[in-house]
Amino acid sequence: MSKAITRVEPVEHRMSEAVIHNDTIYYTSVPENLDEDAEAQTANALAVIDKLLTRVGSDKSKILDATIFLVHKSDFAAMNRAWDAWVSPGNAPVRCTVQAGLMNPKYLVEIKVIAAK
Repeated sequence: MSKAITRVEPVEHRMSEAVIHNDTIYYTSVPENLDEDAEAQTANALAVIDKLLTRVGSDKSKILDATIFLVHKSDFAAMNRAWDAWVSPGNAPVRCTVQAGLMNPKYLVEIKVIAAK
């Protein structure tokens, strides 16, 4: 028997803020502080992840997988400083970082996570 799919705050027909299925949360975070550097944008995007996970009954210790999209390879160390300060000790998820051209030219980072509820 299939469980229901919950779409959190669907935006028209294009996308949802998050999707929950079988007690698994799928979410992509973008920074809100677009005039800041990569470290600050990463810290901000991670704080946004914290807010969403709390809202749907989870937290960062339950993140299973993270994919980080980084515009500039040279920002890898800055992004890692923010990540290392944030990640739940003893609960690090599988993580992949890729260089990517993001659609908003002010985005330096975008973070996609899959978490358990």
